[in-house]
Amino acid sequence: MSERKVLNKYFPPDFDPDLIPRRKGPKNSQQVVRLMAPFSMRCNTCGEYIYKGKKFNARKETVDGEDYYGIKIFRFYIKCTLCSAEITFKTDPKNTDYAAEHGASRNFEPWREEGAVEEEDRLAKLEEEENNPMKALENRTVDSKREMDILDALQDIRARNARNERVGNSADLLAQLDMEEIEHAEDAERKRLEEEDEKIVREIFSKLPADGEAGRTITVKRKAEDVEPTVESLLPESARALISEKSTAIQALKKKKANGKNSLGIKVIKRSKAA
Repeated sequence: MSERKVLNKYFPPDFDPDLIPRRKGPKNSQQVVRLMAPFSMRCNTCGEYIYKGKKFNARKETVDGEDYYGIKIFRFYIKCTLCSAEITFKTDPKNTDYAAEHGASRNFEPWREEGAVEEEDRLAKLEEEENNPMKALENRTVDSKREMDILDALQDIRARNARNERVGNSADLLAQLDMEEIEHAEDAERKRLEEEDEKIVREIFSKLPADGEAGRTITVKRKAEDVEPTVESLLPESARALISEKSTAIQALKKKKANGKNSLGIKVIKRSKAA
């Protein structure tokens, strides 16, 4: 039985993808997407409430001529669940939310609520300052004190950053000086060892002019010590004992062969080479 969900397709040997005709669609074509309502809204046609999270098969398109600092804005088309009226909303990158555009009104917009509260506070403050000059003076004093505190805090932050930067530069400089001293010491030690090696080489090898030939030199090797050690002295004790045993055995074997020839009455006569 064949697999129901096939992942690998068969391509014939003569398949050429360049021969497939490309589909030419509109530049800003709409796509069908599955989404949920990003906020609770009310239909302007029939008054039906659409709660947040309701699933729709929507059409998506890019808004022409609108963007927010290079960020594209998308528009979505849905239909009311009761009267099938078209409702549109689009993305709002500025407030990181969605904005109702046509066919429905949003039940609650948090940024509008904050703006309204701020505006009410500002109007109340201005009205109080107009009716009470002492209150206006107090408000100006509080604002000046707040600005001074902000400037002092900013100055402290700048001084702290400058001090940290100086300390960091000093630490880097000290570390760099230590590394340079270590490198100089290593170079001096390496140079001293190389000079000692060169001195030993000059003591062992020397070049002398050849007798009777101008411009020719002979390399003379000198012993590092007065007495050159023998090969046997450089061998370990076990190797020397083995060599002595073998030499003794060879001498005994030669002697035995000579005695054997004499016992058989064989006389070896060496022929003299003819002149």
